[in-house]
Amino acid sequence: MKKFIVLVFILGCNEAGTPSKIPPVNDWDLEGWKLVWNDEFESSSINRDKWSFEEGGHGWGNNELQYYSDSDSTAFIRNGKLVLRADIVPQGIGASGNLRYFSSARLRTSGKGDWRYGRVEVKAKVALGQGIWPAIWMLPTDWMYGGWPESGEIDIMEHVGYDPGHIHGSVHTESYNHKINTQRGGSRRLNNIEKAFYVYAIEWFEDRIDFYVDDEKYFSFQNDENNNFKTWPFNQRFHLLLNVAVGGDWPGRPDQTTIFPSEMEIEYVRVYEEIKL
Repeated sequence: MKKFIVLVFILGCNEAGTPSKIPPVNDWDLEGWKLVWNDEFESSSINRDKWSFEEGGHGWGNNELQYYSDSDSTAFIRNGKLVLRADIVPQGIGASGNLRYFSSARLRTSGKGDWRYGRVEVKAKVALGQGIWPAIWMLPTDWMYGGWPESGEIDIMEHVGYDPGHIHGSVHTESYNHKINTQRGGSRRLNNIEKAFYVYAIEWFEDRIDFYVDDEKYFSFQNDENNNFKTWPFNQRFHLLLNVAVGGDWPGRPDQTTIFPSEMEIEYVRVYEEIKL
């Protein structure tokens, strides 16, 4: 008597009997993109394998007033979110003769997360108040073409407190930068910015950088294809920075209306590379 082995493959089906699609494994899966780096801020402390703190109170090229410190009071994890806090320091902080009376945090991924091209997205709620200047941005890792602005800068999101709800995305190069009033950028007016989290993102390709808020594109910077770093230095590795500045040339000084502490909250950071078929 012959014996037969019957193999049964079970597929999920809907009520009509049609095989169902398998849902994405993670909520960060994106069609056409592969996740290569992320931080969901699920641990109790900041992951030092992914982030470094920058410190100092020298104005940072913009006449900023804060001292960036490596402190649990200025950057920490709370309820599954990274918090960057700007606050008043009545006694002052920093070197004698150059005391700063505001503290804040500036984190970067240099040497721990560096990329050329891809999608970078950050879900965040901005810090608010006159003189408060939160930013999500990128700088070159290797500075191949010289210092700033020759090697470039990509500002994924900036918000200045005197104009609440108006966010900006821009690039800076030797030919296009704010010091000579030639920077290239776009902006969006957002509702409920004091309470809402938005996804700020760029998609960076060899021929352009597209800027998004909640997947709505509002600006695109094109490579002029002249093989000229003065207009397109964006063919090198860049890293990500997160910070909340106090004061500076653009936002101005805090005043009696500014409420401290002022916080930027980040729900996640995700970096993807394009899947090329």
